[in-house]
Formats: sequence, structure tokens, C-alpha cells
Amino acid sequence: MSISSHALVVPTLADVRSAAALIADHLPKTPLYPSPVLSRAVGAEIYVKHENHLPTGAFKVRGGVNLCGRLSDDERATGVIAASTGNHGQSVAFGASLFGITAKICVPQGANPLKVRAIEDLGAEVIVQGVDFEAAKANAARLSAQHGYRYVNSGDEPLLVAGVATHTLEILEAEPGIEVIIVPIGGGSGAAGACVVVQGLKPDVEVIGVQSEASPAAYLSWKQGALVTAPNKTFAEGLATGAPFEFPQKIMREHLADFVLVSDEALADAQLRMIEATRNLVEAAGAAPLAAALALKDRLAGKKIALICSGGNATPDQLRALL
Repeated sequence: MSISSHALVVPTLADVRSAAALIADHLPKTPLYPSPVLSRAVGAEIYVKHENHLPTGAFKVRGGVNLCGRLSDDERATGVIAASTGNHGQSVAFGASLFGITAKICVPQGANPLKVRAIEDLGAEVIVQGVDFEAAKANAARLSAQHGYRYVNSGDEPLLVAGVATHTLEILEAEPGIEVIIVPIGGGSGAAGACVVVQGLKPDVEVIGVQSEASPAAYLSWKQGALVTAPNKTFAEGLATGAPFEFPQKIMREHLADFVLVSDEALADAQLRMIEATRNLVEAAGAAPLAAALALKDRLAGKKIALICSGGNATPDQLRALL
């Protein structure tokens, strides 16, 4: 079932702190490391927030744990369902496994096999149907309506936004001098969460979003102030959204300082640079903030910047193609 954003309450800083307390029992804080190599490339003081160090290899698990940990007894008994290209599905499956909840994850044909296997290994049932994420999402909504499963929307869900926002809380607690946070945007929950924390804790910090120009739905929606669908052709599945989500868009319209588009070629270049510079496995979406920082070098010169490396779920085949 779909829920109007008007019925959804924007999380507060207190909600994010509460999420951090719940998550602390199940997930480690991720490191925020300075990168001299990337600092030299951008001409600024670069820190990388390594969300790829989380158990599922991506930031979204924060939201899955926060949501599943707060479900009612009836919702836990019925189970949850979600649609995903991979990382959201893993987050819901991981959260469900912690709290003894059954989970079904709808994925499109051709979904990242590494992520699909990971979802199954976490105990969730994977349902493959549809040519893209929008079709998988429609299938999840249909099954939710038929069977009463708790549908976990990957964007229009305050508990997920509050959960993923904890990455920004950790950034500002570790390095209070950070001036800019750059966040990759697919559905927008991560950027919306960053905005919530910054507004509640340090409003002078700029939050900048980045998306692929091959899948610009969230960017166009933010620019136009209304939901806009667009072609969804990026190779970076973490950024692959053809239709935006109203709830994170509502938050981003008010508080996102800027939003930039980068080419898939720039994403691939940034991915390779981050793998070399950080000695970490970085997926293309996780490298998007670096691509944005390189595109904004003149504006960002000399500033203290956090790049949110949202995930590291790259397959061997993707790495072979990249190299």
C-alpha cells in the first residue's frame, strides 16, 4: 500500500538519537577516515564515511534495524515485504532476522546477484518479478495488500530515514568541523536523513546530493518542486530510481543545499579512484560523492568535506568491467 507523505511525520534530531541508541546494540559505528589522496585530488580536506564497513556492506541497514526494532507485535507476526535493487532488501532482511520477523523481498529481473544471494542468506524470501525497480515495487505493494504484510517503502518511511540519518550524526560527532556532507541519492532517504541531522545539530553545514544523469528522477523532482519520473539507465544500481519518493523530496526541498548530476563515466572514474585511495571495496553509488566533489572543486576548495561512501557491494564482474 502507498502512504501519502502528508500522513508521514518528518523525524527530529531526537528521533535520530533514539534510532542511534537502538542501533548501537546491533551495528558498529562506521569509521570516518581522512584521505590525503582524495584531498589532493579535490583540493579540499576530504574525509570518507565508510558505510561499506556495515554488515550488509551498505548504509541502509541502519534503517532496517531501526524499523524492524520498532514494529508492533501484530506487524512482527504478519511479517514484512519490500522492493529493492539490493541494498534496501538486505537492510530489511537483516533487521527482520534480528527480531525474528519473516521477510519477503521483491527484486527485478537482472538484480545484482551478489545482493540477491546476500538477501537470501539473511533468511528472507526473494521474489523475482518485473523488468525494473518500479515493477518490483508494484509487485510488493500488491502482495502487501493481498496478504497484510507490513510494506516497507524504501523512501517514504520515517523510521528508515531516522535510522540512516545516524550516519550523519556519527560524522558530526567525530568531526565537528565538517562543513560539507555529500550524499549519493537514489530514493533520497540518506540525503533526507542527513538534512534532518544537520538542521537539528549544525544548520550551517551544507548537504549536497548527487545522482547519475542517466537516472535523474530525484534531481529533476528536486529542481522542479514536484515529482517527475525520468529514464532509469545508470549502471550504478544504488542510484537507479526512475520515480522519486515524495517524503524524502519534501525534506530535501527545504534543506538540501545543492544537488548535482554526474555522468556514468564520472562515476566509474570515481569508483576506481576510491578503491585505489581507500583500499576498500566501493560500489559505484558509494563513489558518487567523490564524483560530485571533483565536479565542484572550485566551490569546495579548502573546505572540510565528508563523503558518504554508501556501500561496497560490487560484484567481481562489475570490478572486472571497471578495471
